[in-house]
Amino acid sequence: MRLECGLTLDGLAGRAGVSRSMISLIERGESSPTASVLHRLATGLGTTLASLFAEEERFDVSPLARHVDQHAWRDPETGYLRRNLSPPGFPSPIELVEVILPPGARVAYDGVPRSIGISQQVWVLEGEIELTVGADIHCLAAGDCLAMRVDRPTTFRNPTDRPARYVLALTTDRTRAGGGETKL
Repeated sequence: MRLECGLTLDGLAGRAGVSRSMISLIERGESSPTASVLHRLATGLGTTLASLFAEEERFDVSPLARHVDQHAWRDPETGYLRRNLSPPGFPSPIELVEVILPPGARVAYDGVPRSIGISQQVWVLEGEIELTVGADIHCLAAGDCLAMRVDRPTTFRNPTDRPARYVLALTTDRTRAGGGETKL
């Protein structure tokens, strides 16, 4: 992705706030980055974190994503599990991601400026999460859904002693980066 964007290691490091050496280790598969580092890299590349795990869009792929074929990734720092639900490579304006947040886990993303606007909805399936968006704190329980722009520091925290499971629905708008409203 870095090369497709025409970026050098130094260029991406400057945009993402991640060291050149860390990016090199990640690209060579010699480091397991945290969710925070991946978020910074996605921001520097002008994409979503889910897109880092997605395949390139193609028009000859199936619109069906079987559970066994969905890419899953575990954050080495918090143990949270992130699974891309959307069919890999299928062209769609929506990305679906399932997250299982372990008891007591906390995952924080900074609100660095982006070259694209991202809207996100968080739908809690099981358990509870405390979601902080900028200065606003939202306590969400099973069945609750919160719509938000991904343009401020955001923290997901599981304040309970059991796992929380939720779905993220993301959409991007390259014409309205950094503000405004995008309808899902």
